[in-house]
Amino acid sequence: MTTPPAERKPPAPPITITKTAEPSTLDVSVGPQHPGSGHLRMLIRVDGDYIVSVDTDIGYVHRGCEKIAEYRNYVSNIPHLERPCIIDAIHLNWGYVLPVEELQGVEVPPRGQYISTIAAEMNRIMNHLYWVAINAGVFSGHTTIFMWAFGDRDLFIELAEMLTGARLTYSFLPPGGPRRDLPAGFGEKLTKLLDYFEKRLVEYDRIFFSNPLVVARAKGIGVLKRQEAIELGVVGPVLRGSGVKYDVRKVEPYGAYADLDFEIPTYEEGDSYARFMVRFEEMKQSIKILRQALEKIPKGPIARKAPLVAPEGEATGRVESSRGEYTVMVMGDNSDKPYRVKIMNGSFRNLIALPYLIRNVHVADMPIIYGSLDYWPVEADR
Repeated sequence: MTTPPAERKPPAPPITITKTAEPSTLDVSVGPQHPGSGHLRMLIRVDGDYIVSVDTDIGYVHRGCEKIAEYRNYVSNIPHLERPCIIDAIHLNWGYVLPVEELQGVEVPPRGQYISTIAAEMNRIMNHLYWVAINAGVFSGHTTIFMWAFGDRDLFIELAEMLTGARLTYSFLPPGGPRRDLPAGFGEKLTKLLDYFEKRLVEYDRIFFSNPLVVARAKGIGVLKRQEAIELGVVGPVLRGSGVKYDVRKVEPYGAYADLDFEIPTYEEGDSYARFMVRFEEMKQSIKILRQALEKIPKGPIARKAPLVAPEGEATGRVESSRGEYTVMVMGDNSDKPYRVKIMNGSFRNLIALPYLIRNVHVADMPIIYGSLDYWPVEADR
C-alpha cells in the first residue's frame, strides 16, 4: 500500500565526511610463533622505521610446573622441573634440590659437590654456545658462527652424556648428591676438549665478537644503565653487562665454588654488545673453573642417602644459572611431596627490561636487543 504524502518523512540530510589526519603509528605483532622470539608475542608500535613502544605478551607455554610439583614426590619432581629450560637443565635441577636437601638435613659429600659443579659449568658453556648460535644465525645473519657454535656444543653434549647418561635433560642431581661418579677417562677427555675449545674461542672472537659488522649492530644499542638494571631487578649477564658485579656463585657459594678461583666478567656500557661480551668471557671462566675442579676434586663418596620425606618447614635455594639467579622455595609438610614449590628464574626477571630497551630504536635493532637478553619463553612461563 502506498504511504499517503502527509505521512512521508523528509529525506535525511547528506552525510558530510570530515577528513582527519591518519595516525602516524602502526601496531605490529611479532610472534608468538616466530623462529627468533619463540613462544612470545611482542606488540610493537612503530612510527615509520622507529619503535615507539613494545608490550610483551607471555604465557603461551605455561604448563603449571609449580602446581604439578605438589602432586609428585621429591625425586619424581626433578624431571619435569628441569624441562622448562632443557639447554640449562643442571641448574634448574640443582636449584630445586638445594632447598629439599636443606629441609631434609642432607649434606652432599665434597666429591659430589665437585661433580655437580663440573656438570653445571659444562652446562653453562653449552647454554652460551646455543645462545651464540641462535643470536648469530637467526638475529644477526651470521650462518658460519651458527654452525661453529652448534658443532662445538655437541662435543660438550657428548661428554655430558658420558657423565650423566643423557644429552640434554639429565635428572642428574637427586637429593643427597649426583647419581654417578666421573666415568673412567672422563677427566682426560674433558681436559682435551677444554684445550681445543680455549683456542676455538680466539676464532670466535675474530670472526664474530670483534667483527666490525656485529660491533656496529650491537654497540650502543639497547642501553640499560647501572641504576636502571638494579631498580628493575634484572639478573645474570644482563645485570653484569650494566656493570653490577653480582653472581650467586660468589655472593652465596654452593657446590665447590668456594674452593675455586674465578672472575665475574662485567662491562660498564650496559648495551647489547656488553651483554654479548659478558657471555663470551663467562665461557672462558667456565674453562678455568672446570680445570681447577678436575685438579682439586677429592676422593670419597659422591652422595648420601636422603630420606623420602621432608619435615614441615620452608627452605630457599639459589644458584647462578646461565640466565642469572635461579631461586626455588620449597615448603614441606611431613610427607613425601612438597606442600608448595615457587620458582623465580632469570628469563622472567630479565624480560621486564625489554620495554625499556626497545624504544626509540630502529626496527632492525629489535632482534639484536631481544637476543642480548637470552630470553627462554618456556623457562619464564614454567
